[in-house]
Amino acid sequence: MTTYAKDALPGGKDYYKVNPEAKRYTLRDNGFTESKNGSFHYERILSMHSGDKTAPRLKIIISRAIDELKLSTVTANGLKKIDLYKSEQLTEEKQFAENIIQTLVEGNVLIQA
Repeated sequence: MTTYAKDALPGGKDYYKVNPEAKRYTLRDNGFTESKNGSFHYERILSMHSGDKTAPRLKIIISRAIDELKLSTVTANGLKKIDLYKSEQLTEEKQFAENIIQTLVEGNVLIQA
């Protein structure tokens, strides 16, 4: 998966980049898991109901060097990318994704670009 110096949610206008202060432990403390290749992955269901099998997911990948990222929103099965900003029916999910990103900004993982 390609990572970028800065990225936005599909359809979103706000760009984010990895906070230069972020370290491996910062990412792990904020819910990221380290993959075999050394990159960090974060995935959350965009629903108040954790058992919701139809809710889209937010995926964030941060490079091994902790300097690039990839933000994406995908369908529940993870096979198709979706734009939360395109549909009025996804307002709650869009707000949920934005709140998660804001939490990561407050946790010194991301900064607004």
